[in-house]
Amino acid sequence: MPEEFGVAPTQAGWLAKERPRTGVIDMNGAKSLLQDLDDAIARGTDESRARALWHATDILITGRYSDDEISMFGEVIGRLADEIEVAARTQLSELMAACDHAPLNVIEQLALDDEIAVAGPVLRDSTRIDEKMLVESALTKSQSHLLAIAQRQSIGEAVTDVLVKRGDQEVVTSVAKNEGARFSGSGLLHMVRRAEGDSILAEQLGLRKDVPRHIFQQLISKASEDVRRRLESERPEMMAQIQSSVTEVTGDLQSKFGPSSRSYFVAKRVVTTQYRQGNLNQDSISNYARQHRFDEVQIGLSLLSALPVDVIERALMDRNREMILVLCKALNFSWDTTMSLLFLGAKDHLITARELQDNEREFGRLKSETSRSILKFYQSRKTGAGADAGRQPELQVH
Repeated sequence: MPEEFGVAPTQAGWLAKERPRTGVIDMNGAKSLLQDLDDAIARGTDESRARALWHATDILITGRYSDDEISMFGEVIGRLADEIEVAARTQLSELMAACDHAPLNVIEQLALDDEIAVAGPVLRDSTRIDEKMLVESALTKSQSHLLAIAQRQSIGEAVTDVLVKRGDQEVVTSVAKNEGARFSGSGLLHMVRRAEGDSILAEQLGLRKDVPRHIFQQLISKASEDVRRRLESERPEMMAQIQSSVTEVTGDLQSKFGPSSRSYFVAKRVVTTQYRQGNLNQDSISNYARQHRFDEVQIGLSLLSALPVDVIERALMDRNREMILVLCKALNFSWDTTMSLLFLGAKDHLITARELQDNEREFGRLKSETSRSILKFYQSRKTGAGADAGRQPELQVH
């Protein structure tokens, strides 16, 4: 009898005749088989090693095994994979990518292969690859590797953070199209920056349903007229947000508390003096809000945030409270102070218990660093637009 795997005839016969067609093999049988395959690695030719690899892979894929047995298969398949050419490793990767119990060490070995033909299948499709492996590949491998990751059915925030910072235009556009991708606040901000001057990326990002309103507004404020028109057509439910972004700070939302009133100029003089003396702080804003002194609040927030007054007014009066929550988090305001500002801007100064709970939960989820990044972005966009509040100071956060 020929030596099928480069081992003794009796072993080769066992391997050929006892191959489990039902996909079930007991622990002792698995150990015996894997020992025979291990011998084939040590003694066999390149051809016999390749046959041993496909035999072991076939048995693994069709079988049902414990974690220990899968680990043993992984040791043998991993050793055999080191001995084969790119074409064979590519075929192995395609098989392992579709196997929901593929050995983790083999998946990692294939995912970190420098050849994209080998790494691609598991990076795109394997459910066995974990976030740590994806991040490592995204940080160290080629743009083709990043593109494969960007095409996965689902991608976590830690991975997309790397993709949007390190990926080229094709990678970033691909991950923006991926409905299964999830983005952190900083990741979305980075995408907005990259979308400036890139109409394809801007449109894809604008079409995502998970982009928060304040990020969407930033995107539109940087987008071309063509992109704005397309998004108006494709996202009619965002029309109000688009319009408020396009009009920038033209004062369309001027309320009865606007700067045309005499009381406003009195408030401006008092609060500006307070600011210059270093006495304008969270407590001041909170006290003004509780006394329903809207002019003092919007002027004070304008000075503390370096944003024009009408932008602050827009945030206070908008039914969507997201921007005021971001502003308060960026200024390190407490929830109590934030709550007083929410009541100030609410119709008749009333908020339902349910709405208040939702806002508190959202405020708790916001990160200070991300909120400050958003605020700095608005500062850069509004430079020169806030003459009404006088010279705009740098953001005062501690």
